Amino acid sequence: MDVFAGDTSAACGAAAASSADLIYRSAAAGGSCWARNHRGDRRELPMARWMGGPETTPQDRLADEHVLRHCSSRPTLDMGCGPGRFTASLQQRGLPALGVDSSPAAVEMTRRRGGTAIHHDLFAPLPAEGSWEQILLTDGNIGIGGNPVRTLRRAADLLARGGIAIVEIESPATVLSYELLRWETEQHLGNWFPWSRVGASALGDIAHTAGFLVTQVVKIDDRVIAVLTALEPR
Repeated sequence: MDVFAGDTSAACGAAAASSADLIYRSAAAGGSCWARNHRGDRRELPMARWMGGPETTPQDRLADEHVLRHCSSRPTLDMGCGPGRFTASLQQRGLPALGVDSSPAAVEMTRRRGGTAIHHDLFAPLPAEGSWEQILLTDGNIGIGGNPVRTLRRAADLLARGGIAIVEIESPATVLSYELLRWETEQHLGNWFPWSRVGASALGDIAHTAGFLVTQVVKIDDRVIAVLTALEPR
């Protein structure tokens, strides 16, 4: 299998969704979760951050607040919303937001905490295409499908003119990498799916190729958050 193909087929999407169900349900029950790539490298997943709630660290709350401050009263689409901490937070502030995730467990958790979310493939037709003012691609979701240019181009298609994408990337030292990834718990092994990791040094070229300009990059503790502005069509 070609690790670097950036396959975003339905089969790979289903594999990622079932893996996400696995870790979200495990985390909700208090279990630990980690990722393993095709090279055998293992890294712990920041499940307390992703799940939100009282276990979130002050540094993560500060970084999340930085993301939320970029969202206006115009609608926000949270791509790969996970358990919905951003979608729910925006709606609690009276701001319109919709979460989208391919994981049924994620959508269920988002709704349970008061957010509006739909279970859907991010690359299939979505509501209000071309009308969203802000797109969120947090928690490394620029890496969805192993092809960050394709993911950002999808975001560009969804945005209104002058809209922004708020993207969370890897640390500045991280080079652009492509991998097959599997999420694991003590009891279960997920399915392999393609992923990419994008550091700050690679973001400019990727964003420009996808039709964006990087207008801000901020590092808050160990998290890096960038704001991308959609370029006017040529």
